[in-house]
Amino acid sequence: MANEQPAPSDQQHSFLGTGWSFPPTFGNGVVAMTSDDEDIQASLHILFRTVPGERFLQPDYGLDVNALLFEPMSTTLRTFMIDRIRTTILVHEPRIRVIDLRIDSPDPHDGTLRILLEYEVRATNSRFNLVFPFYLTNSNELRAAVRGANN
Repeated sequence: MANEQPAPSDQQHSFLGTGWSFPPTFGNGVVAMTSDDEDIQASLHILFRTVPGERFLQPDYGLDVNALLFEPMSTTLRTFMIDRIRTTILVHEPRIRVIDLRIDSPDPHDGTLRILLEYEVRATNSRFNLVFPFYLTNSNELRAAVRGANN
């Protein structure tokens, strides 16, 4: 029959959502999928790595941390970034509630920034945390290049 539904055991049900894995991977002609909490983590990674304007049909989607790349790290900048991240999550990831959000820069001269996010999945009241490292390039590669030039 043309309108036959797949057997319930063949369907993948998830009340938190199911989506493509990121980066997309394929095996046996089928795309790998993520579900539930793993799908939310993947969604947050995509959200943090996407620059607004990259998605044609969703031009506001993403978090533009690159625009602040050469700003000096200060309390004002941390507060601004936390507000921007909270707003972006509120608009684009309604499945979670932010419990705690911090910006950590262990070595300001190293060129790294960490987003420390503690969140709760609204549907299950499960708590998770995400540490998202942000850097433009691997500073170790840059450091090795500088050392090599000085020798």
